[in-house]
Amino acid sequence: MKRRVLVVDVGGTHVKLLMSRRNKREFASGPRMRPKQLIAKLKETVRGWKFDVASIGFPAPVRKGRITGVPKHLGKGWVGFNFAKALGVPIRLINDAAMQALGSYYGRGRMLFLGLGTGLGSALVWERTLMSLELGDLPYPDGRIIENYLGVPGLTLLGKKKWKREVIYAVAQLKRSFIADYVVLGGGNVARFDKLPEDVAPGKNENAFLGGLRLWETKRLSRELKWRVI
Repeated sequence: MKRRVLVVDVGGTHVKLLMSRRNKREFASGPRMRPKQLIAKLKETVRGWKFDVASIGFPAPVRKGRITGVPKHLGKGWVGFNFAKALGVPIRLINDAAMQALGSYYGRGRMLFLGLGTGLGSALVWERTLMSLELGDLPYPDGRIIENYLGVPGLTLLGKKKWKREVIYAVAQLKRSFIADYVVLGGGNVARFDKLPEDVAPGKNENAFLGGLRLWETKRLSRELKWRVI
């Protein structure tokens, strides 16, 4: 029997739930949302859906399936939280940008993913390997960090025209630094670009669903997972 996967994409403003690219629901999150509130709202929102396992993308550092850092745009109490126990199904938990990156990968070369959202999500994918990054805290001028410029605050700080130039400049530097063959720009703000450099492609929010499915893929004739998450 085919495994039914629930994909949970946790963001700083909304939590998106997907059973397919089209079959999706969502609810608001925000700086007051703690684990108990999220689980209660999630269970309420998925009523009527049947799923065997879940993939969760979470906006904080994740190591070996456990949250290890405090999310910037949610409430407290997340470090070490046990989603599998709370939901009662097996889960695979990774950083939210990493899940988007996994679903955005073309299957070739070395890809750098950058998510232009509330903050700056980032991940690197190559040869069946997925590495979550935390680039948002890289130092920038005037005591700021890079996500203050490339994320939502940057639009207010710089204005649309200067913000777009700043994004293109930073993307070129990061691509060079990570020796990436190409860059995928995800997040809602990528829609503000009418044109991108040749080696930069726009992502789609729906790619989180594909990333969630790929977390459960196994090698042919084996139970070993296809993707190595580091």
